[in-house]
Amino acid sequence: MIERRGLIGALALTGVAVATGAGAPAASAAQPWPGSADAALQRLLAGNARFAAGRARHRGQDVDAVHGSAQGQHPFVIALGCSDSRVPPEILFDEGVGAVFDQRVAGGIVDDAILGSIEFAVGEFAPPLLLVLGHERCGAVSATVDVVQNGGRAPEHVQSIVEAIAPAVLAVREQPGDLVENAVRENTRTVAEQLVRRSRTVRRAVRANRLDVRAARYDLDTGLVELL
Repeated sequence: MIERRGLIGALALTGVAVATGAGAPAASAAQPWPGSADAALQRLLAGNARFAAGRARHRGQDVDAVHGSAQGQHPFVIALGCSDSRVPPEILFDEGVGAVFDQRVAGGIVDDAILGSIEFAVGEFAPPLLLVLGHERCGAVSATVDVVQNGGRAPEHVQSIVEAIAPAVLAVREQPGDLVENAVRENTRTVAEQLVRRSRTVRRAVRANRLDVRAARYDLDTGLVELL
């Protein structure tokens, strides 16, 4: 069962308080490696608040960071999100090279290849956080809503994405409000649950309190991320 928490006052954060966990890689005092899911979330959401306010620091995005990470990586978060060009995690969380292990596919869905990549990262890097990030006005969700409401099929392999998202659309079809928005939220939460249900690697890490799986939504209009 995934614990769903509130925004933890992240938009009011002006700094990041983190703790380095056992086994965490060495890091500079300016950018320590978060040792818990809460610390990782705090760092991400503080970075997002800077990004949305136009005060991004762009740490870890220069050639020194490239050279420093060339021999190895220590990402503190696995991010599963949409391949939409407006939602790059490193930018909207004000992070840099080596911080985020990205998984991006239209609609932020889960297939065997994505799941295998996530399992690799969990086993190889032991990050404390796995974040599923949906976003406002998702094109893949909109396409699925169109198929569910009007029938037919999506072109070629796009249909596989529609089939993955369709259960979320059907689950909220009768709810009040905007169907695409409701489906984005439902799909994001559903994917987070699927990661735990379908993967023994993820499930064991969660049960051992080594990993937390969270769901969040990115607002295209404000640039802000909220936890679901």
